Amino acid sequence: MIIADTSVWIDYVRGINAPHTDLLDNELLHDRVATGDIIIVEFLQGFREEKDIKVAKQIMDRLEYYDFLGKGMALITAANYRKLREKGVTVRKTIDVIIGTFCIEKGFELLHNDRDFDPMEKYLGLKVKR
Repeated sequence: MIIADTSVWIDYVRGINAPHTDLLDNELLHDRVATGDIIIVEFLQGFREEKDIKVAKQIMDRLEYYDFLGKGMALITAANYRKLREKGVTVRKTIDVIIGTFCIEKGFELLHNDRDFDPMEKYLGLKVKR
């Protein structure tokens, strides 16, 4: 089972042909993709047309679902953010640290197209689907 970051979902629904979208397509065919609250928020907020929102919701509804954040995960996420800062890395979006931390803690591989996850792989042990 993998988590696909919003960066991949956006490219996927735009029809961008790239290695990360091909990987997502393959994982979807085998029912190996999960999602969570944070990704659903990011994904759905980008749509303007109601018909597109409906299709996007249907996609998300077919996936295994997880709550990505709670008090315990918030504390671990904050610690991971500080660990990255100690290494001289400032992640642009806290939401990415939440997603990365969830994957690390729950043992999911992350499929992404976002450089903010690279230091999490290097310094925190994030497993990335390639």
